[in-house]
Amino acid sequence: MSELATSPGDLDALESRLQQDLSWLELPAKAWVPPREADGQPVVDVVIIGGGMAGLVASGMLKRLGVANHVVLDKSPAGQEGPWVTFARMRTLRSPKQLTGPAMGLPALTFRAYYEARFGRDAWVALDRAPRETWMDYLIWYRKVLELPVRNGISVDTIRPRDDGMLDLICSQADRSDKIVARHVVLATGRDGLGGPFVPEIAKSIDRKYWAHTADEIDFAGFRGKRVGVIGAGASAMDNAASALEAGAARLDMFVRRNKLPAINKFTGIGSQGVVHGFAGLPDEWKWRFLNYAMGQQTPPPRPSVLRVSAFEQAYLHLESPINALRQEGDQVMVITPRGSYSVDFLIFGTGFKIDLTNRSELAAFEPHIRLWRDRFPTPAGMANGELEGSPDLGDAFEFLERQPGSCPTLSKIHCFNFPATLSHGKLTGDIPAISEGADRLARGIVRSLFVEDRETHFASLRAFDTPELLGDEWADDELEATSKLSSERT
Repeated sequence: MSELATSPGDLDALESRLQQDLSWLELPAKAWVPPREADGQPVVDVVIIGGGMAGLVASGMLKRLGVANHVVLDKSPAGQEGPWVTFARMRTLRSPKQLTGPAMGLPALTFRAYYEARFGRDAWVALDRAPRETWMDYLIWYRKVLELPVRNGISVDTIRPRDDGMLDLICSQADRSDKIVARHVVLATGRDGLGGPFVPEIAKSIDRKYWAHTADEIDFAGFRGKRVGVIGAGASAMDNAASALEAGAARLDMFVRRNKLPAINKFTGIGSQGVVHGFAGLPDEWKWRFLNYAMGQQTPPPRPSVLRVSAFEQAYLHLESPINALRQEGDQVMVITPRGSYSVDFLIFGTGFKIDLTNRSELAAFEPHIRLWRDRFPTPAGMANGELEGSPDLGDAFEFLERQPGSCPTLSKIHCFNFPATLSHGKLTGDIPAISEGADRLARGIVRSLFVEDRETHFASLRAFDTPELLGDEWADDELEATSKLSSERT
């Protein structure tokens, strides 16, 4: 890369290098999965639901391993997949700029290579963290340069098991409904992939038009001159608070239960390849112990996000201020805490996400059969944790497992490649640092399953293969040749 990215405008050169690297590595591998048909239509080997970062790198890994017959479906328009230009409201990514993320071990596919090719090395050196819009540009380029099979504007409404062991996906696009028959489905659906935004029950005490979750579409321009309240102090809460202030909010009140903001990101401190590859091998009680402790400490909001809010003199931080009640008074909402009551025009809940399979209508046929950690693992004493207890208990390739063995064999064809996989596999599915390692584990597991299931076809191909390596003229039997020559002379 040293000669390719010293100045801006070298994307063509970078793409040429990437293609050369792929060629030298003989990637992608040739397609090898035997085609199938069902109901008079071709079967898709793998359908990936979600075209964000996780879905793209999952697609890249499958293509790399020769599973060419797969597709990525995303309900959003092209260029708006994932959170980066929709409900993500930070200025920059929270991860260090040098993390290789979805690059799959290819230097020319890294964000750094892309950024230097676009803006030059000096710009890279000066960069603190990746602007989120630039990160989205990088993912768009990633999709293009790898020629990944993404289809936009398609929602998967229902997934149903079939008697032949495959899956029916009922999809909608505009006013049309179609069915796809698939052998495997990957849920690359992000942080809320097995549930949705979490909002406390207390929100029901006020009209819906006066509040939003940080994952909602929010009209920040409408906050000019208004009083805005934010519940929570995580990264998203801070970013939404900053967006409201920058849009001209007259006052911003942030309500936090704790007596101080968390300051240390525990998992960052122990980040290593040991954690990436070793977490899945931990005994169950140690997996629980690690995550329960880390979750109890909470993840601090990034320092730049906090400074972005505290720079405004009309921003007020209220610690030790859980919400006791919300009361609607005309066009205002009264927020009542142990330390006082505050009138706001609008309230934003920065309260994270929940795992709730009953909230995922597309999985309704499978929800009763999906095994959760609480179904087989006794919660350790003193470590009760509702989020961990409700996490899916996954197999080696992120596949769902049956609550009752034999009740739904097709369940193993659905792979949970999203944030709730963390307890089973570690942080391989929802964040940038180890997403390539997670996709590699996923793709290899699917490849293994496809090959084993098609073993009869592959064995038949083995027996039928008859292209000779030797043609018979390479080397003769010396004694036989001599005997033949002597016989000829006598004749």
